[in-house]
Amino acid sequence: MDTTLRDGEQTSGVSFSPSEKLTIAQVLLTEVKVDRIEIASARVSEGELAAVKAITKWAKMHGLLHKVEVLTFVDGDVSVQWMLQAGAKVMNLLTKGSLNHLTHQLKKKPAEHFAEVGEVIALARKKGLECNVYLEDWSNGMRHSRDYVYQYLDFLQHQPVKRVMLPDTLGVLTPGEVQEYISDIVQRYPQLHFDFHAHNDYDLGTANVLEGVKAGAHGIHLTINGMGERAGNAPLASAIAVLNDFLPGVKTAVSEKSLYSASKLVETFSGIRIPANKPVVGANVFTQTAGIHADGDKKNKLYFSDLMPERFGRQRLYALGKTSGKANIENNLQQLGIQLSDANLKKVTQRIIELGDKKEVVTQADLPYIISDILDSSRIEEKVKIENYVLTHSKNLHPSVTLRISVDGELFEEHSQGDGQYDAFMNALKIVYKKKKRELPVLTDYSVHIPPGGKSDALCETIITWSFGNKEFKTRGLDSDQTVSAIKATQKMLNLI
Repeated sequence: MDTTLRDGEQTSGVSFSPSEKLTIAQVLLTEVKVDRIEIASARVSEGELAAVKAITKWAKMHGLLHKVEVLTFVDGDVSVQWMLQAGAKVMNLLTKGSLNHLTHQLKKKPAEHFAEVGEVIALARKKGLECNVYLEDWSNGMRHSRDYVYQYLDFLQHQPVKRVMLPDTLGVLTPGEVQEYISDIVQRYPQLHFDFHAHNDYDLGTANVLEGVKAGAHGIHLTINGMGERAGNAPLASAIAVLNDFLPGVKTAVSEKSLYSASKLVETFSGIRIPANKPVVGANVFTQTAGIHADGDKKNKLYFSDLMPERFGRQRLYALGKTSGKANIENNLQQLGIQLSDANLKKVTQRIIELGDKKEVVTQADLPYIISDILDSSRIEEKVKIENYVLTHSKNLHPSVTLRISVDGELFEEHSQGDGQYDAFMNALKIVYKKKKRELPVLTDYSVHIPPGGKSDALCETIITWSFGNKEFKTRGLDSDQTVSAIKATQKMLNLI
């Protein structure tokens, strides 16, 4: 059962609109194919009521209404009437699973609480509603008041409820405790269906789900991206991957290939970004960065595991940066259909390492630009070298540059201003070449490219067209800074004329 739309929406700062809730509900039931969804808490707001009405209307039209559940309360007929108004048919009744909660929050005796629970269940059944029961704080109930939990389950086993839900409300259980408590309860009450609801406060949510299923739990509650109050709930994608790989005898209907797209959808709607290292759905989890790992994959898939990206509609990537080795780059070139000589591959590798020191990651889309730059540079003998420069740009002041350049071994240092930083650089360069009594080409075209989908830190390729005498030629420069890439293209020009 996925509870992203109920428990997951308790993530701080998250509130889905009715249309967003409907979209997520549709994706969960028709694409991800979870068995049930818990979509709301009764009585919360008019917006919540509108969302539930939209979902139940859609679900009824598609024969899925029995898969849609709503959290309700022990409040006489109030929640029941809300359910009827919303068009929902399955209620998950929130009750007390520990003596501590019962005594200090409700200030009631067990018999009194049980009687009130029984009345709500009877009313719900009379109105045609299916009823499941949550034992809130059940985990602490098992730790500190187990007799109360058994007393309550003795009562519930004679009630017309479909499922009893066992939440680790505060995420405090260890896997060993989960195994002990659930196996004990399943053996003691074989006629009841038990769901386990894990929270992630100690980062044990997925491990506890695994142990809960091994111990005999009949159902599990999960959320997309592990959303939920505090540290969240056990995440759907991780739990499904773990069950499929480590409990092959347990089958679910969940479609692994739909998990990533559902995760990205919820990320967009919630505004809560998925950590890059989050298992299964994080941006980096199928990316090899170290060159030795890429080399191992290339030789015999040495760093592959059963957790293959293709299962989730994803692709294995090889990061390009300062830790890249030749194998990383070869794997990326292979995906692009590009072959290089060993000498050029070595140059490209060195260039990527240099760029990696300046920007964290070089993308696969950057590679054609880097290769073009390397091959272009390898044919040019450097007689002119730009040794250093300082570029300044201030509000209401002309951009300026201080340039230090070596021409045939002779050093020059000049300062100039211009309409932009590159214009200031060219003006300083003109002063130097006037002193050398040399003519500079005329700039006839200037274009800048970044890789498709590039971000603000993308590599910039600047291509400048020059006219010199009776011929026209182009030079290119590559850098993550646009002005610097133009300066590199200009240095190539100076060495070609």
